[in-house]
Amino acid sequence: MQTVVPSERFFTADQFTYANYQEVVVKHAALNLDVNFDRKVLDGDVTLRFERLNPDAQTLTLDTKDLLIKAVALETNDGWVPADYTLAAADPVLGSAMNIAIGTDANQLRITYETSPTAEGLQWLTPAQTAGKEKPYLFSQAQAINARTMLPVQDTPAVRMTYDASLRVPDGLLPLMSASQDGQDADGNWTFSMPQPIPSYLIAIAVGDIKFKAINDTIGVYAEDYILDASAEEFAETPMMEAANTALYGPYRWGRYDLIVLPPSFPFGGMENPRLSFMTPTLIAGDKSLTNVVAHELAHSWSGNLVTNASWRDAWLNEGFTSYVENRVMEALYGEDRAVMEQALGLEDLKRDVADADRPSLTQLKFTDDLTHPDEAFSQVTYVKGQFFLNFLEDRFGRAAFDPFLKSYFNAYAFDSITTEDFLGFMDANLRAQNPDAVTDAEIQEWVYGQGIPATIRIPQSDAFDKVAAASARWSGGDMTAAELPTQEWSTHEWLHFLNGLPDLTQEQYKALDDAFSLTGTQNAETAFAWYMQAIKGGYAPAMPALEEFLMTVGRGKFIYRLYGALNDNGLAEMANRVFVKAKPGYHPIAQRIISDILAG
Repeated sequence: MQTVVPSERFFTADQFTYANYQEVVVKHAALNLDVNFDRKVLDGDVTLRFERLNPDAQTLTLDTKDLLIKAVALETNDGWVPADYTLAAADPVLGSAMNIAIGTDANQLRITYETSPTAEGLQWLTPAQTAGKEKPYLFSQAQAINARTMLPVQDTPAVRMTYDASLRVPDGLLPLMSASQDGQDADGNWTFSMPQPIPSYLIAIAVGDIKFKAINDTIGVYAEDYILDASAEEFAETPMMEAANTALYGPYRWGRYDLIVLPPSFPFGGMENPRLSFMTPTLIAGDKSLTNVVAHELAHSWSGNLVTNASWRDAWLNEGFTSYVENRVMEALYGEDRAVMEQALGLEDLKRDVADADRPSLTQLKFTDDLTHPDEAFSQVTYVKGQFFLNFLEDRFGRAAFDPFLKSYFNAYAFDSITTEDFLGFMDANLRAQNPDAVTDAEIQEWVYGQGIPATIRIPQSDAFDKVAAASARWSGGDMTAAELPTQEWSTHEWLHFLNGLPDLTQEQYKALDDAFSLTGTQNAETAFAWYMQAIKGGYAPAMPALEEFLMTVGRGKFIYRLYGALNDNGLAEMANRVFVKAKPGYHPIAQRIISDILAG
């Protein structure tokens, strides 16, 4: 019988919330909102049901940021009565603490409010910024701490709550949320319900000229019409991914699993909003070569959404676990070679992020309290070092023991939020106790609390990559022409390994590659990004107009942050600033903030 270690979540402070969740915890939110595109605000109210963990607590503290609070009412024995509240001075990162007097007996309150037109968690697109050019579009991004720009809430992953919503939107637009899509009632309200408790960062909304296409009875794709059929074809293997996840780690517990392909300004590859993963259109490559991102977002249905990090210092519990599960699913569906190639590419990214880290503490799995913003937690340290820690454990304990252990972990902490120490305690009791000689305490400490890359990391060995490297060396050394490179059977992964590993090239060599393979302007976003990074480094001028077009039409942070940084660092700061001025209105507020910081650095 497994041993469940009591969670420390209520004894571990989250430095990025004002919420007094150790005393009073919100259990349910009922949203009632008008989506106002003219004013670019959500306008309405939210009813919060809460429970007292401290029976003497008489104050509920919520997180808010850039919200206009119009009224607060408390449900009492005498009905709804106005409640006293205060809003503290605003912090530029955390926003304002909202302290509400809740008396001694009440367990429900209602806050009437509206969001700001510049809320960082919401992007309002004009019709001209959409593919159809006729109707506006709205989508949210609450992770990591932007739910507080959408509603007053205990904006910490330590708190999980259910929610429902009633939305009014302009005629001709379809609203969606990270919940069951219950449809439109006779009064014109679109209703939604999320019966499973989730952290606030998983509350999501999208409204636009959105169409739907089913993949099977429980999985489908939403998108603007121009990309709907291509998206459904690209993501056609999602049911296979769900089956592979289920076989490894237990049932999918969220009802439907749908995906929505957002406009290009979406700043991430994907966002794991339950029941409705948000996806970037840069995944639509036409050959299913980039669908590991779909596998990643789906895997979050177990790691992250089902079992959640209790604070962003523990972000590897979400992203490292999910990267590991994603890779196992890719292996199950497409073979060990592809899984190993993706591990190798990930390790290259990890080495780069470790080398570029602003301070050594950002290379630990368990972050220290010197994080200045939770965005700092979302580097390849969290994703790839976390994944390779689980690879290390798998190698030491063997899959025959490790797979059932992970399945029991997901079951034990289902719909809970935990810390790194909770996981380590569960592992000690349910894995290490049965095989105490597999790993040492010192090795665990090095992986979790040590800085840099551990000595015991797995080194992926890819025969395919070895062949690519050999061909690259022959070409760059002059033993073959670019046209003679054996690229006919190269996958996107092999192309990325080739491009990322290029030595310093002459202008003639850049031109030879470009002439042979039309790399400038390629429609595969990953390949284009890798090529443009090399072109910036080598000053290959013919690629610059296409690079500018890429920056004008792609909003995915994985690409544009490093491209702007490379331009800034390679004598092309004037170009970087000029392009950013033009592209900025089409970028998400999160991307605008990050790029501004990059160019100011």
